[in-house]
Amino acid sequence: MTFRPLNRLALAATLIAACLASAGIAGAQAPTPAAVAAAKELVSLKGGAAMFDPLIPGVIESVKNAFVPTNPQLTPQLNEVANLLRKEYDSKRAEILDGVSKIYAQHFTEQELKDLVAFYKTPLGKKMITEEPLALDQSLKAAQSWATQFSDVVMERFRVEMKKRGANL
Repeated sequence: MTFRPLNRLALAATLIAACLASAGIAGAQAPTPAAVAAAKELVSLKGGAAMFDPLIPGVIESVKNAFVPTNPQLTPQLNEVANLLRKEYDSKRAEILDGVSKIYAQHFTEQELKDLVAFYKTPLGKKMITEEPLALDQSLKAAQSWATQFSDVVMERFRVEMKKRGANL
């Protein structure tokens, strides 16, 4: 699926929030280390780990940009600090992957995760990894186009119905 950098950042942030929220679910049984390992392999196979790559640099850039409007004279120094923080916090990507892997391990058994990993290593599974993002992207574009056209139909119906009630929209 092709995302603009900001959309990828928003998606990744949403997934992180889901990770944190699910960690606090009462009564949720902790998954086994083997299930988490299988989940991590699954997420990595499906490209999920790479999806989070822009998250840390994006947060750092966003925070840096929050300081620039009120301190434009500090932009060079803020850029230096941002570069330093990117290197310093790069290892935090593993935390994100661990959190997401635990969520998968809460929703699937260890055996199901192992079966999924095995599937995604088959030719069909590899094709699914390659083609599904493209199919989803095309599907979302088609749905957006449909919604735009449908919106025009609904808008016209509003106008007709409101005209019956004496209001011209």
